[in-house]
Amino acid sequence: MLSLEWPLVMLLAPLPLLIRRLLPRHDQASGAIKVPFFDLIDSSTSNSAGFVKTALANAILLWLLWLSSLTALSRPVYLGDLIELPQDRRDLLLAVDISESMLEEDMLYNNNYIDRISTVKSVVGEFVERRGGDRLGLILFGEQAYLQTPLTHDRQTVKQQLEEALVGFAGRATAIGDTIGLAIKRLRDRPADSRVLILLTDGANSAGTDPRAAADIAAEADIKIHTIGVGAKSKAVTDLLGRKREVRLRNQIDEPTMQYIADKTGGQYYRATDPESLQKIYQRLDELEPKPETQSFREQKSMLHWPALLAFLLAVSVFMLGRRWS
Repeated sequence: MLSLEWPLVMLLAPLPLLIRRLLPRHDQASGAIKVPFFDLIDSSTSNSAGFVKTALANAILLWLLWLSSLTALSRPVYLGDLIELPQDRRDLLLAVDISESMLEEDMLYNNNYIDRISTVKSVVGEFVERRGGDRLGLILFGEQAYLQTPLTHDRQTVKQQLEEALVGFAGRATAIGDTIGLAIKRLRDRPADSRVLILLTDGANSAGTDPRAAADIAAEADIKIHTIGVGAKSKAVTDLLGRKREVRLRNQIDEPTMQYIADKTGGQYYRATDPESLQKIYQRLDELEPKPETQSFREQKSMLHWPALLAFLLAVSVFMLGRRWS
């Protein structure tokens, strides 16, 4: 794409016409200084057909010379394709609980209850799509924690690995402390300002390391941990007579520990009781862990030499045409 760095220079294009109109006409008195340029333009000064043709050609060449000179002065440049510069962005580890309790159907969506893991896969998948430029990793945990996807820019792989996660594969218990320990190993060598873990669970720690002790180590390693507890507090059920009643669900989430982990590491704790609230949480995380503004540039190549060369050739042509007429 061609562009002019000083486009206002082109406003001078009609200047010769203004000068010709504003300046008074001069008779060709003996001894007076002559300006043959205007005489050449005015073809009525000669009845010679050859002179008319030469004057017309000379006028066209002079106009082209003027315009090409202005184009050169306006500094034309060729702009290449927009290129985005690589940015130092977040290293985000997403830890998702896949214990058997994630199959509980208590997430109300469109008047129907769906299981927790399906809700999590949908909402977290959308979050992954929005984090272009970040390095994302996926930890799946139950009784043990597994690094399913190492930190990568390939968001599609992270999303696919999450969608293919099988509930119960990692055992029935919940090892929150071990999950934090695995995240520490993967994040501690990353840049200090970008170490973030988003940990989602529907239960309390029931295996492995003490999560509070793991949070203390994470804080020393400058790793920020956002914690999310997922699960409804109650749900409507239908009895044998077809009557609906509200049943309060037992809260298995250790909210004090989840709050401690977030506070200790500089993160936030959230509670999601339905798909809408979970979606709002991850939108809020987008704000807490913003992506840096994309920096880009276009390759610029000066094209000034082309109109300057054209102006030179036109000047030579005007000179040669003048000598020929003489």
